[in-house]
Amino acid sequence: MPDYRVISMGTLAANSLWNESAPVRTGHCTTTLIEADDALIIVDPSLPAQVLAVRLHELSGKLPTDVTHVFCTGFSDEHTGGMDAFPSATWLCSETELEQAREAIGDDLHAARTAQATDAVASLERLELLLGRMHSCPDSLVDGVDLFPLPGVRPGTAGLLLVQPTSTVLISGDAIASSDHLSKGQVLPGCFNREQAMESFKEAIEIADVIVPGRGNVVLNPLRMRP
Repeated sequence: MPDYRVISMGTLAANSLWNESAPVRTGHCTTTLIEADDALIIVDPSLPAQVLAVRLHELSGKLPTDVTHVFCTGFSDEHTGGMDAFPSATWLCSETELEQAREAIGDDLHAARTAQATDAVASLERLELLLGRMHSCPDSLVDGVDLFPLPGVRPGTAGLLLVQPTSTVLISGDAIASSDHLSKGQVLPGCFNREQAMESFKEAIEIADVIVPGRGNVVLNPLRMRP
């Protein structure tokens, strides 16, 4: 039976539900640790590698070298900030997200170099290097941990569905951004495809008893709570 715990709670750089229209903090994703069979899986290693390694040990007693897999619900700086902490792990993302990244990063990098946008070039070059090590996630990562596509916020956003004896747990990434977004039935502004994102949101709340959102702590699905 897979077990899980939040290693670091994420936050949005700007939260439109709090009337924030521009970044007021450093955005980062919620990082979750899954233990299943002989696998130790980190989801969305967002914080800097050194910080994340400390958090991992503080909250689980595990070391980065114990981690067997890293899964990213999306492929961006905010999802991959601490990847370097896990050089011996297998790095995974949805195939759709990887395909989109392969198409976009080259074009974006060319544009950034032409514009001499130094910071953007550095960020994109880093993502290009990471992309070379990423693999497509199988439909079932290990027994009881399944890939759950949730496209819309990003082209290939995907979560992981954990099947437990009495409940299903969905690590949703930004498909469900926070407990506030869940309770208000809203997706993030600026979605790649808003209609698709809303369909993914609906699928998530139909299947999950417990949700680990992309930018917050574990929350019970209010639509599936028993009286």
